[in-house]
Amino acid sequence: MMNEAQKSKAAARLSRIEGQVRGIRKMVEDDRYCVDILTQTRAVVAALRGVEDLIMETHLDTCVADAMKDNDPQLQKEKIDEVMSVVSRFRRYG
Repeated sequence: MMNEAQKSKAAARLSRIEGQVRGIRKMVEDDRYCVDILTQTRAVVAALRGVEDLIMETHLDTCVADAMKDNDPQLQKEKIDEVMSVVSRFRRYG
């Protein structure tokens, strides 16, 4: 679970991303130069990856760390499998 500081940080980043997306929409509506639009879309993708990193770090620091401290091998395996699944998806779509 994310603590309040982490939630606030993620929310602030997402708000900035929302603003960037609105700006891109305006660029499209204004018929701006395609390369400039593409540059801004890449910036949004990078910003979203930053949010993903923040959330993944939080998950590893909390849920996964707690499972590793637990004496339940099944729970530990579930968390490892879960993380590996996410990493695999990130590599596929990265």
